[in-house]
Formats: sequence, C-alpha cells, structure tokens
Amino acid sequence: MKLTGWEKKADLLYLETETGIAKLVPVSERAVRVVYTQDRSFSVKESLIVLNQGKKSVRWELREESDRLILRTSALKISINKNTCAFTYEDKDGCLLTKEPDRGGKTLVPIEVEKTVYDDQVTITTGQGADGVRARVEGSRKTVDRSAYHTKLEFEWQEGEALYGLGSHEEGVMDLRGTHQYLYQQNMKAVVPMLVSTRGYAVLWDSCSYMAFRDDMHGSYLWTDVDDEMDYYFLYGPEFDELVYEYRELTGSVPMLPKWALGYAQSKERYKSQEEILDILREYRERKLPLDLLILDWQSWTGNWWGQKSLDPERFPDPEGMMRNLHEDGARLMVSIWPIMNNNGPDQEEMREQGFLLGNQANYDPFRPEARLLYWKQANEGLFKHGIDAWWCDCTEPFEADWKGAIKPEPEERVSINVNEFKNYLDPEVINAYSLLHSRGIYEGQRETDDTKRVVNLTRSAYAGQQRYGAITWSGDTAATWTTLRNQIPAGLNFCATGVPYWTMDIGAFFVGKKPEMWFWNGDYDKGYEDDGYKELYVRWFQLGAFLPMFRSHGTDTPREVWRFGEPGSVFYDTLAKFLKLRYRLLPYLYALTGAVTQDHYTMLRALAFDFREDPAVRDIGDQYMFGPAFLVNPVTKPMYYESGSRKLEGVPSTRRVYLPSGSGWYDFWTGARLEGGMVIEAEAPLDILPLFVRAGSIVPMSPVVQSTDELGSQPYEIRIYPGRDGKFKLYEDEGDNYNYEKGEFASIEMEWLDEERTFKIGSRQGDFPGMVRKRLMNLVIVGAGGGQGNGEAESTMFDRTVTYTGESVVISFDSHEAAS
Repeated sequence: MKLTGWEKKADLLYLETETGIAKLVPVSERAVRVVYTQDRSFSVKESLIVLNQGKKSVRWELREESDRLILRTSALKISINKNTCAFTYEDKDGCLLTKEPDRGGKTLVPIEVEKTVYDDQVTITTGQGADGVRARVEGSRKTVDRSAYHTKLEFEWQEGEALYGLGSHEEGVMDLRGTHQYLYQQNMKAVVPMLVSTRGYAVLWDSCSYMAFRDDMHGSYLWTDVDDEMDYYFLYGPEFDELVYEYRELTGSVPMLPKWALGYAQSKERYKSQEEILDILREYRERKLPLDLLILDWQSWTGNWWGQKSLDPERFPDPEGMMRNLHEDGARLMVSIWPIMNNNGPDQEEMREQGFLLGNQANYDPFRPEARLLYWKQANEGLFKHGIDAWWCDCTEPFEADWKGAIKPEPEERVSINVNEFKNYLDPEVINAYSLLHSRGIYEGQRETDDTKRVVNLTRSAYAGQQRYGAITWSGDTAATWTTLRNQIPAGLNFCATGVPYWTMDIGAFFVGKKPEMWFWNGDYDKGYEDDGYKELYVRWFQLGAFLPMFRSHGTDTPREVWRFGEPGSVFYDTLAKFLKLRYRLLPYLYALTGAVTQDHYTMLRALAFDFREDPAVRDIGDQYMFGPAFLVNPVTKPMYYESGSRKLEGVPSTRRVYLPSGSGWYDFWTGARLEGGMVIEAEAPLDILPLFVRAGSIVPMSPVVQSTDELGSQPYEIRIYPGRDGKFKLYEDEGDNYNYEKGEFASIEMEWLDEERTFKIGSRQGDFPGMVRKRLMNLVIVGAGGGQGNGEAESTMFDRTVTYTGESVVISFDSHEAAS
C-alpha cells in the first residue's frame, strides 16, 4: 500500500494511498486517532464509544524525510513509511513503542452486510434455560443491506512486552502475549476493545462488531468483522494511569458510586418475598454483621410475566413500606431487571404496540432512543418510584445460544453459534454494544427523574464507554471450583486495565453443584455449605471479594448468608466476620479511592504493571494485585484443608508464594513486619489469613466497624502510616449520595508523610458540602514490627498520636526512635 499523496490540515494529516485514504487526528498530546478506508470519503456515523473525536486543538507538526512522514506531538511520534504505509510508533525521544510489519499492517476486505428479514414464514420459539428465558426466531431469511469491510490491524510486538486488557474473560490468562481471544459478548465474557502494553502505550478500537485478537502462529493482530472503515486510537502514557486518563478523556469519566455501594451486598438465587428480605436484614443486624445492600434476583414479577418491571403484589404487598424499613435500618435494595420479556406481560405488550421489540418480539431495542425512554418509564413506574435504590441489569448479552447440552461446544463453534444469533436481531456492526446502550437508557432515565440517588447498575456485560453510565460489571455465572477462583483474578485485572474501573464477581460462584446434563452447571460441591470443602473455598472467595470495588455474594444451589457457614467460634464463621468487618474499617480509604476514580481517572483494582511496570517479574503475575496505592492483595487459590465431600487434606502447607515487587519496602498487614521488595516469600496463609502487604510510604485511613455506611458519620478515624519512604494520600468526602459533587460540593484533605523528617502533615480541608463533618478525631498510627495479633489491629510496638482535626492544617513530628520501623 504505497503512499501517493498527503496534506497537513489544521487538525489532521490526510493521506492518499494506492488503495484508499487515511487520516491521523491528534486528539491530545498523547492520543492520535487513525482512520483508514477504501471508500472515497470517511464515514460520518456518530461513534457509540467515543465522545470526543478530535474536538480539542492540539499542537503538532509534520516533517518529511526521503522515505517517510513523521507526525510529532510533544509526547508521541508516528512515522509513516512512504512505500508501504507501515506505521512506527515512538515516544518523543525516539524510543520504539511498537510498529506494524514493514510491508504494512492495515488490511480491509470488502464484504456484503446482510440484515434479517422477518415475514409471515418465521416462527418464534421460547424456552427457559439456566440463565433465563430466550426467544429465538426460526425461518427468517437474509438480504444484502450494504457494503462494509473486515478490518485487520497487525503489529510486531517486542520481546519482553506484556499485553493486557480486552475485557473480562473466563480462561484465566493474564499476559495476552502468545494467546488469542474471541471478542463477543457472552455470559462470562465481557468485552472492552482496549489493549494495554507494558511498553507504555494502548490501542482503543472504535468498533462495536465481533472482533478477534491473535498473537500466535496465525499472526499478531486484531481483526474486526464488520466496519465501515478501520478506526482506532493510539494512546501513549507511558504509565497505565496515564493511559486510563486518555481513555476516559475520549470515552467519558466515571460518575461517583454512592458510599453504600462500597459496603457488603448479600444476594442469592433467590429471595422470594418482602418478608424474607426483611428477615435477612434483621438477622444481620442482630448478629452485628455489617450489611448495606440486599439484592432481589429474577422472578420478583407477577406470575410468568418474564421481564416485567414491577413486583408481585402477593409476595411484595407493600413496596413502599419495605423500602422504608430497609432505609430506616441503613440498608438498600437492588432489583434484577431484564431486557427480554415473555408471556405477554404489560411491559412486553406496551413495547410491542410501540414497535420497540427486536425480531424475536421479546428483546427491546436499546439502539432506539424512544425505546430506551419507554424501558425507563416502565422501570420507574414499576420499581423506582417505590424507593428501589439500584439496578441489576441481568442478561445484557441477550442472545446467548449455546448454554445447553451436556458438552461444552468448541471455542470456534461457540463463536459461530453466538455471533450468528446476535446477527439475527442486530446490525452486525453493533452486536457488541447492546449493554452499552441499555446502560445508557437506565442512567439517563434515572438522572432525569431523580438526582438525589446515584445510579448503580450491576450488569453482566460491558463495552468501552460504559463506565460513564454508573455501571459495575460482574463476571457472570461461574462454577464453584478452585480453578474458577484462580481465573477470576486475571479476568478482573484485565477488565480494569482497559479503563473501565468497576468489576466484581459472584462470591462462592453461581453454580455450586453439578448437573451432568448442563455443561456449565459444573461446580464441585453438591452439598453446598454442608461441605467443608465448599466452606473453605467460599472463605477464600470471600477474602478476595473484600478487596474488590463491589463486595457481593451471590449464587444458586446453596444459601450464602454468613451464618450458613457456621456459628460464632467456628473458623469459617469467624473468618467471614473478620473480613466483613475489615472491609468496613477500610471505608474511608475505599471512598477516597472512589473519589479518585471520578476526580482523577484513577483505577482501584490494579494489575501490578500499574505501579511496577518497569519490574519484569510482575508481567505475568495474575494472582496478585494492588488495591489502591497501599495494599498488595494475594488471594489463596488452592485448598489447604478439605477436598470436596469434606475429605481432609493432609500435609498441605498453609502458605502461599508471594512476590513483593521491587522498588519498595513492604509491611505484613497482620503483623507489622517489614520486608524488602524484589523477592519471593512464602507467606503464612492459614484459613483466617489472606496474605496482605502494605507498601512503604502508604497512608491508610480507617474507621471503627459500623453496621452500615450510614453510621460512618463523625466516627473517629485511625490513620495508618507505613514508614520507609515519603507518601501522600487524599481523603475525599461528600454527601455520600446524589450528584451535588458535580457542582463542586465535596471536600478533600491532603495527607503527607515525610519519612526522613518523621513528620506527618494534614493539609487544610479544601471544599465544602451540606452536612460535612467539621471536626473529627484522628488517631495517627505509625506501623512498626510487632508480634501481631492476627487481626491487623495496632500493636503496642506501633506509635500513635491523637489529634482533633477541624479543617485547618496540622503538622505532627515524631521522634526518630518513636517512628523507627
């Protein structure tokens, strides 16, 4: 593909080639959009993903050399080979980031795009599987709608380079090098088309079609199925936080979660009545076990009206009273709603009358703004106006077609089955974006109706840009095995590396037992919580869940409430209670991280390359991660005590291998012991211990244990200081719900530890908001080595000072012997 002409315009570089035209649009100093087509002009379609397509003025220059053109910003350089149009990407100093093959890396293959025609010959079959009702059209036909392209973008990745991203996938791969991944929406597969490299760059594809990533014997590339043109963004950091910043500048910032969303969420398949919901809350309160959210799973509707967005009046006779009782006791309620409707319920009939259903006459069409408005109207009138607090948008990849039978289909067969099912009802150019548009309708509808509640939407699917709609994605209907637990960690880390920050999972897995006739119902514990093997697995899953953005237990086959796993005094119950209470102690830290996600484009669930990109040892570690700037979390993902069937294991050490990244000192959270980075240790990991380390220089604000986030109020804070290097932390506070923070109604407090001076500074409070706590007791604790009580509490060998903070700056100096570790 030879370059035949070019023109530097005010905001872009226009290229003509032997086969088509291209443009490079600098959208920031660190981000360049690249578009290539074989048509005579570029597409004018509005992006579903990107909000800002080069609308900012960016300074850049173009230089011509004998064999290449060089586009340069203050941070990034792209060289274009005149003979082949191969791109080479470098930083401003000429250090290679990545490159296309010398022969050129962009391929467009013209195709005919088909659409489905529904006539009087079609039939619709409806059936209920393990994850809900599905309606399928049979007997439809296809007709050619237009022309488009398969697109293929090739790279020559460098030795030692690790790649992350592409969303949340079930296979448990951390570094994507040497692998391949099919990118379509599916239960346990949430796609985000953003690839992130340890060499300091990322590539975001502005495509909503089925895609495939490969780095194997077939080549190193990303391929898209149906696009009007090739359209992608090359981003440069080099740090991952900078890449996330660029991604969110393009696709939208993240609204604040309410404070209660950081508390514990109790769910199961399923609570069936108003009485049961209130009884569960009452039990948690009587046991002094913290809880903020109860979740009402599917079939809360009347009879067989699948997907109806209203509560069955027989089982939920007084929704307003139920919500009043929950709110008065510091709890909220999330309700499952579905994009698929069946059995001619009122919502389905109204959608059908308006012509807003897709070809199967069951799924509504979120790509139509008026259909999104009607969907919200139904959700508002049936649920939200009664006081419901949050949404569980289940089944948001609504055309799954392979969750049946005893044998799991081969990966390529699954691609064909599911992608073709999507194409029966949606334009193939947008089949990955159903959840994105569905989330948009919920977010915009609630914001328009009532700004006093922040939107919380737990959704099983995701796409680039979905973070702007108050969405949290969970990993789907997993099965209870130790392999699944291990695989969940890289799934979440790769998901959050894309820039979409809020990910969670079903603590304990969705399917606990086994049904041989269903390949996916494949857990190892048919006796559920009565099996000591499952109790051990559940405790380890719960420990991991306590260090995720959303802390939520859910699943079928067996109940999940804490007391199902024992009574006080048993190791299972006591360990669950311990980590539940630790989560609540960390609320000030967690809410500050949430504020940073919104205010500073931060990421709280962090692959180790976020903070230790230059340490090659971290690049393929998929079972350790940073939770915010302080905590190195090391979940236990192998059994130590029991097999399935309560069979005891013998001779298994209660330790796990932990790599402490180089460039920092580390503290054992439980004992205060100091260790050096850059080494592997065998960390103690009995059942009641999750190996947890804190980076030297960290400042961790903590609170007393409360029963719900509503009680946090003016509670005194304990400020943990981990010496060994200088450190900073910004405490964030606002009203905890509503959107007044968007008007500037929030406050922040900068905290700083100067290690050499042994001095701690609390800056003056910046900002104000209604109901702000103006005076708070703060106990400053400098952590040192100690014997450890096994509960992370301050030791007698730790040194503390108490101050009353009133919003004015405070400086506290510690004697050198006092602050020594």
